[in-house]
Amino acid sequence: MSRILGIDPGLRITGWGIIDRDGFHTRHVAHGTIVSETSEEISLRLSRIFRELSDVIEKYSPHEAGIEDVFVNRNPFSSLKLGMARGVAVCCAGFFGLKIAEYSANKIKKSVVGSGHAEKNQVSMMVQKLLNCDSVKQDAADALAVAICHAHHNSFYAAAGI
Repeated sequence: MSRILGIDPGLRITGWGIIDRDGFHTRHVAHGTIVSETSEEISLRLSRIFRELSDVIEKYSPHEAGIEDVFVNRNPFSSLKLGMARGVAVCCAGFFGLKIAEYSANKIKKSVVGSGHAEKNQVSMMVQKLLNCDSVKQDAADALAVAICHAHHNSFYAAAGI
């Protein structure tokens, strides 16, 4: 069995989700969000992501992690902020010795819903159905989707001996 941490990075809200994978079976363990106020200094917001994600890793002891890949917004300043939050999350995983795989939004959606252009509410609904859990907030559902995507891709490669 392997425990997987999924991360949906964001400077305002970072979602996280933990699942257990046993072969091709997945089970929900926990999920949540890390929220920072836009009025706070960026250094405090980034350190909050690191501290709270560290707490999650220490509490649930995942073996591996997946994170959503960077996408470029129309607003380069927004992309830069997302990149900083994502960098802190990757650094935090590395600090705890976790290997972290990166997945595009389309790959995550296709892994969970079957369509790379699925809407956020479709992803959330499928995550809740696949993991048999209720009322998951959007950012946490996205993080659980990352974890499911990681589990699917790693199960495939492990079964193929790759």
